[in-house]
Amino acid sequence: MKTYIKTFDIIIILLVIILTVFAAYIVYMKPKVRSQILIRGQDGEWTYPVDAEETVKVYGPLGETVVRLHGNSAWIESSPCESQTCVAAGQISRQGQWTACLPNNVLLMVQGAGDDSVDSIVW
Repeated sequence: MKTYIKTFDIIIILLVIILTVFAAYIVYMKPKVRSQILIRGQDGEWTYPVDAEETVKVYGPLGETVVRLHGNSAWIESSPCESQTCVAAGQISRQGQWTACLPNNVLLMVQGAGDDSVDSIVW
């Protein structure tokens, strides 16, 4: 018994190949999104490129929190909260890192593409 490839079989095979190539293109060739620094306070939300050189004053219920963006990093420079844990947290620079001054309702986060390598915390 011989089996022959029919026209419909060829169409199905070509469609599968085209869909596979298209899916691979979508997954592997999409452009990289640059990392951004997100600052969120009680008055709103601000986004800066990770390489920005800025000093941002964010106002919260306790007063003024100063956020510093410099050298591809961001950190809370000063805050009116008592514990100063947010200031002691230090700099953030990689995707997914965040710090916050919870008493003053200020959040600082790195979003977007970044270094996906294994860090010392995961390791």
